[in-house]
Amino acid sequence: MLSGHRRDKIEIDMLTIVIPTKNEERSIEILLKSIQKQTMQPKEIIVSDALSDDKTRDVAKKYGATVIDGGLPSAGRNKGARLASTDLILFLDADVELRDPKFLEKSVGEIYERNLGLATCDVFPLSDAYLDHFLHKAYNKYVRAWGAMYPHAPGFCMFVKKELHDKLGGFDESIVFCEDHDYAQRFKKVGKFGFLKSTKIPVSIRRLDRDGRMKIAMKYMMAEFHIAFIGPIRHDKFNYTFGHKNQKEQEVHDQSNFRIQR
Repeated sequence: MLSGHRRDKIEIDMLTIVIPTKNEERSIEILLKSIQKQTMQPKEIIVSDALSDDKTRDVAKKYGATVIDGGLPSAGRNKGARLASTDLILFLDADVELRDPKFLEKSVGEIYERNLGLATCDVFPLSDAYLDHFLHKAYNKYVRAWGAMYPHAPGFCMFVKKELHDKLGGFDESIVFCEDHDYAQRFKKVGKFGFLKSTKIPVSIRRLDRDGRMKIAMKYMMAEFHIAFIGPIRHDKFNYTFGHKNQKEQEVHDQSNFRIQR
């Protein structure tokens, strides 16, 4: 870990958290509370909001975040990164939670010790179900097996050095699904990628509950083949939705998309 004066400087000057949101008033409060409990505090938190029609913006401001107009995740992250005034950026999704109070301290320390330009970590589900833990462990083993040769970094937890993010040109905003994997794969041309050993990120299972475990697994398997053999996904055939929708709202969205595609 970083020691003494060096760690104090990072606590004050070197980390910005960027969170793209849409209708996340419940989740964003849980996340921001967990950030407040961290032993190492970021210099700034930027919530890049895609015109939420709930209280997302009000909640974010209540916890001291800077709120800006966002868009889809790629655009939201890019807009937040442009405003970041620190050397290191952490992209988070609103539905993660930093349960380990030393998550930021350990992650930042390891990034600087290993001189990583882009870093992520293992994920584990906020669930007691065996299947959820099995699926997430399988994901962890799969992406670690590829390592830096074919890097994967989920957009809900990505540490990146701002200088290298800018050099890369940020996220490709024309990609509508798996833009985070495209970002990680392009990144190997500009900097060092790695998986953190000291931390894990807890993730929500609400999308699994809404769409179904096997359906989600198949969707991402098909996306992997698409990216590998066809290229980045710039169409809406994978039916990606941004922002929190309950089951009824999702059914309306899916029916609308089906009519449009017909």
